[in-house]
Parts: sequence; C-alpha cells; structure tokens
Amino acid sequence: MTVDWTSLDTELAVWRAQGLTLPLWWRDDDAIAPTSALDRLATMAGDLSLPVHIAVIPKHADPALAQLCRERPLVRPLVHGWQHISHAPEGAKKAEFGHPRPEAVHELTQGLERMQSLFGDDLLPIFVPPWNRLDDGLLPVLAQAGYVGVSTYLPRVSRMAAPDLVQINTHIDPIYWRGTRGLVPPETLIATITKLLQDRRSGRTDPHEPLGFLTHHLVHDEDIWGFTHACLSRLLDGGAVPADMRSLP
Repeated sequence: MTVDWTSLDTELAVWRAQGLTLPLWWRDDDAIAPTSALDRLATMAGDLSLPVHIAVIPKHADPALAQLCRERPLVRPLVHGWQHISHAPEGAKKAEFGHPRPEAVHELTQGLERMQSLFGDDLLPIFVPPWNRLDDGLLPVLAQAGYVGVSTYLPRVSRMAAPDLVQINTHIDPIYWRGTRGLVPPETLIATITKLLQDRRSGRTDPHEPLGFLTHHLVHDEDIWGFTHACLSRLLDGGAVPADMRSLP
C-alpha cells in the first residue's frame, strides 16, 4: 500500500521549526482476554516504544490480562464501561452510559473496583465509555467513585470534565465503521490528522491535550495493522513524544 505522507510531514516540520511539543497517546478498546491480536498489539507497542492503553471491559475481563500487563509493561489498562452493552432508547445511537438509568452509578463503581482488584497499581483509573458516549450527569459521579480521567472522542472542550476529572480524548480512528469496517482511505486519514495538528497550532483546539490514536485490535485487518504502525512511527519520527498519562496533562 503506497501512502503519500507529504502533508503530514510538512505540518510536523512546522511544529519542529516552531519548537512546539506534540504529546501522543494510544488507546485500544474492547480488551477482554489475551489473544494473538493482543500479543501483536503489545509487540507493536514495544517496537514503537509507545505505551498502548487497553480499555478493558470489567465484567468480562479475564484475570490472565493482569499477568499480561505485568509481563508487558507498555500495555496499560483502563476501564471500558461495565459490560459493553447498549442501554440506548429505541432510535438512539448505541451507548452503555449515554442516558440516565438507575443502575449506572453502581456499575461505574463496580467496574472500577473489579479492575482495581485485577490490575492493582497497573490500572490507570480512566473511564472509557463504550461507543464514546457518556451522560454528562455522570461526570461528577466518576470523580466521586475514584476515577481521575475520562476519555471519549474528538478534541476536548476543556481540560477538566468535572472537578478532579481530567478529559483526555482520542482523535484518530483508522477503521471505516460505517462502511467496509476496513481501513479508512489513507489520504482521508492523513488529511484529518494534518487538520487536527493545524487546529492545535492555531489555537482552535487545545494544543496541550495529548493527540489520541484509537484502535480496536480484535477487528483489525492487515491494512489497519500496517497503517497504525506506519502512522504512529511517522508521528514519533516527526517529533511527537509519548504522553505521560499518569501525570494527566
């Protein structure tokens, strides 16, 4: 697959020339158990020297995942909802925590407690709502339950989603979910990433939020695997630096 990276390379050169810092982080959703795909993901993280933050579904999490994270320290767990099922009203887009319901608060707490019991200090207590949709009324509840961050999709509006709760989103998704479920055309992805960087540089969006690359290892085809490695490599070689997610910028 031939990919023209010119526009992205040019934008990254501007960032370097202006002495700008581009923090980068990688989130991968829907982990449940060790698989060959997860092993491939971990190997790629090692090749890139870039941590991959796996959003684990608490109710279905295999304890063997904890051992994998201990053995592969660049694989870092986050909390992905409770059981990843949609409770959206008929006609609404899928969401597990996108609409008020009585069980939501208990499930948020239960999810964090199970993940803490499995992963201990390896866990980053960041909440990733399935389908990236979250009822705003739950934001203060997350902080009260012990979460320190929340992650959805698209540039954040403000650093703090609620008191004591940092927002750190993802911005790049290479999967064409509404079409082939293969790779989005590379020229479209590169144009999107370049625009994201231009918006940051001009102050239209928050330049301090780590740029988030989002993957789903269980459904990747070879084109998605290849683009993910090539794109992350390009960003890192172009001056991006791995974000310290424990400092929650």
